[in-house]
Amino acid sequence: MGKELILRGRVVSATMDITDGLVAVDGGLVTYAGPASEFHGELAPIGEVPKRIILPGLVDLHCHGAHGSDFSEGSVEGARAAARYLHSRGTTTLLASLVTAAPADLVRNLEVLRVLAEEGLLAGSHLEGPFLSPGQCGAHDPELLLEPDAGLMAQLLEAAGPSLASVTLAAELPGASGLVDLLALRGIIPSLGHTGADTAAACAFLERAAGGLAGATNPTGRIRPTVTHLFNAMPSLHHRSPGPVSASLSAAHAGNAVVELIADGVHLAPETVKMVFDLVGAENIALVTDSMAATGLEDGQYRLGTLAVTVDGGVARVDSNNAIAGGTATLLDVVRSTVAAGVTLQEATTAATAVPASVLGLSAQAGDLREGMPADVVVVDPELTLAGVLRRGEWVTALQRSA
Repeated sequence: MGKELILRGRVVSATMDITDGLVAVDGGLVTYAGPASEFHGELAPIGEVPKRIILPGLVDLHCHGAHGSDFSEGSVEGARAAARYLHSRGTTTLLASLVTAAPADLVRNLEVLRVLAEEGLLAGSHLEGPFLSPGQCGAHDPELLLEPDAGLMAQLLEAAGPSLASVTLAAELPGASGLVDLLALRGIIPSLGHTGADTAAACAFLERAAGGLAGATNPTGRIRPTVTHLFNAMPSLHHRSPGPVSASLSAAHAGNAVVELIADGVHLAPETVKMVFDLVGAENIALVTDSMAATGLEDGQYRLGTLAVTVDGGVARVDSNNAIAGGTATLLDVVRSTVAAGVTLQEATTAATAVPASVLGLSAQAGDLREGMPADVVVVDPELTLAGVLRRGEWVTALQRSA
């Protein structure tokens, strides 16, 4: 922790794209990030700039598990294992997402995730359900869905304490607006999703959430509502019934919301991903994985909450209804797919680092490479294949020297 580490290569973040860049780390913190020519420390002579690329640690707002563990299992050790695996793959900051479950199970699972947040393994938790539309339940058990209930929400808030960061809600359900107010007042992000809302209801939800969160400003910027995996688990955009997709794109274009994209090549077509970047800009997009227990493992049988899932060809589907059951890609995989879709590396990196960090109010701690920030760094080769991961200045995946 006390020995200076120097990484040299192309440095890419939301604020820079430098061909011959350098990141210096000492005591677990970034001490310099910028052009190598402006670094005042000692540099070993090099024949040419290393071909590796240096990125900030990635930030995922929406993941349900990895490497055989589901955050909805209620296991502290299983959740720790999933979080540490995701760290090792470049996602150094993450929210742990919970699928719909019985109230008692949600309370238990939030208590588990609170422990991991207190340990610093998680940035917090994301409650995806149970207040979702039955007609847009996706990979959530329809038998366990509930209408918004302030009393139950109070129990969930007590179980999670300060670790609860985001809650997905269907805008059209009775009582949804009351929960938006309750969550926003506490600085918890209301996220529009799993919804069949019409355009007016979706617009009203996002406007109400943005207005409520206006008082939840923090030293690093304004917290905004999000849209849970745009396009997925909501009606398709129709020219006579534009629905929540239109409302979400308009709010994001205005800078009043952040839309999640599962840009893994399964949930969205590459052309759709590129279109959204072109329409609303990288600064209003958060790339996410929606990862589940199969992430990092082979095809086979898994579970997502209470539902049985089969993964075939890397695509997870619920056995009972064939709905896509989350993702099996890591966030670095998603960044790679986004670049392959025609988005620049800097734009994709922005949407996988600085934007989600700002959503969480963590721009001073994560999502960028600036002097004084914790040293969360991902090193990749020119094909964006992982070469090494630093988290808080410690190698969690040792640097491959040949990268």
